[in-house]
Amino acid sequence: MMVKDVIILKDVVDDLNDGKTFYDKRERGVGDYFWDSLFADMESLILYAGIHNKEHGFYRMLAKRFPYAIYYDVVDDIAHVVAILPMRRNPGWITRKIKDRS
Repeated sequence: MMVKDVIILKDVVDDLNDGKTFYDKRERGVGDYFWDSLFADMESLILYAGIHNKEHGFYRMLAKRFPYAIYYDVVDDIAHVVAILPMRRNPGWITRKIKDRS
């Protein structure tokens, strides 16, 4: 299913900034690479939205270069990204974050 657009919720920008900060603390410049990589993954939803398995009520796409999951829904040919979360966190933490955004 192709979608017409990808919308990113404000909370997702916070998720991306958290990830960028985490990776920049490890090595300068990696945060920018993280940001660019995750944006490229989200842009791929134009072609691939809807093919991923659902978890917590949302589709879940795994990021290609970092251990993150992109949670999204498709409504009226538009992919709505609701969260980008690190997969190395406690599963209970991930569940709470997703439920807070439902």
